[in-house]
Amino acid sequence: MTPDDHRALGVELYNTTWELLEGGAAPDAVVDAAHASAFHWSQAAGATAANRARSQWLCSHVYAVLGRPEPALYHAERCLALVQGTPDEMEEFDLPAAYEALARAHAAAGRSEEARRFLAVGRAEIATIADAEDREHLESQFASIIT
Repeated sequence: MTPDDHRALGVELYNTTWELLEGGAAPDAVVDAAHASAFHWSQAAGATAANRARSQWLCSHVYAVLGRPEPALYHAERCLALVQGTPDEMEEFDLPAAYEALARAHAAAGRSEEARRFLAVGRAEIATIADAEDREHLESQFASIIT
């Protein structure tokens, strides 16, 4: 496969992950799609730390929604490390998204205090985002977290 093929598959599998998750597919299929997307993004032409961070966010999100807090926390922490380690490569939404992943993962683990802490930090970061569509999308993600 070429790096461009990997990029195309990474995008396709990212979208497929959402379709499977929202469509109630078998948990293993959703997890496999998320990890396959992350793999292909890691091999893609022009892949950046931001692409890797977003792949980690997706894996964390999937695990949290499926009620698997340990891998959700693992991937959320990797996401935050990538975002904080390469801030110049990130978009405005990447840091609050990393906090959202941590909040959701802690909520899935039953750690309400930690979830609320990351919700507060993430919501404060959302306020700094210039793009209204990005803000609204993240606000809806934060609003869906139950602590």
